Amino acid sequence: MENPLLLSPQLNASSRMKLLYKSMKPFSKDGAKTEAKNGAQEKKNRLSLLLKKSELHPNPTHLDAFEKLTNASSMSPEEIKKWGESFDKLISQEAGMDAFTRFLKSEFSEENIEFWVACENYKKIKDPVQLSLKAKEIYKMFIEKDAPKEVNLDFNTKECASQSISHPALNSFDAAQTKIYTLMEQDSYPRFLKSSLYSDLLNNRPLGYSALRRRSRSFTINEFKDAQPDFAIWL
Repeated sequence: MENPLLLSPQLNASSRMKLLYKSMKPFSKDGAKTEAKNGAQEKKNRLSLLLKKSELHPNPTHLDAFEKLTNASSMSPEEIKKWGESFDKLISQEAGMDAFTRFLKSEFSEENIEFWVACENYKKIKDPVQLSLKAKEIYKMFIEKDAPKEVNLDFNTKECASQSISHPALNSFDAAQTKIYTLMEQDSYPRFLKSSLYSDLLNNRPLGYSALRRRSRSFTINEFKDAQPDFAIWL
């Protein structure tokens, strides 16, 4: 089909625009208008819903957003700042342990700190019978293959723990505990110090505040940067 504009070079600008508009319209005029308007309304509804969700759930990875940690709320920023001096200082305080545990939960790796705490409690047991029961419980929960909360240990460390189960001692899990401590210290701890959770505690802000600001800016830019004008909604 030949372009009608080429066949009518004598038309003025206004007439040419009208002719171009008609040539671009779909054959089903009413159907095209309805579809375009429905599509535009659907886009508006979807964006409105996303905006509401971002306001109500500023950071879904953090449970109890906008709440202060119970133990940390009574601590000064100076005391919380000391958590950044060493991993040992962080987990030696109940408030620090609580905050770090919550951070690990946001990363789905809380089994590491739970295993470390279990080993600490295990070493305090004095009754041989209870020691044996607890050793088996820790092994089945954290160490054996496909355990409910299996921690990341190498084969040799797992074998040492497995062999000591038959005759458990207070140091049966020392090697495994040291491995997990080092893993948290070198991997999770640096991320904790850079996290919004620690930043909010350090600055005495409600949890989720920093994440809300980041998500708000990100949403505003990312949701609309690719938006294209839909002239069909004005037809």
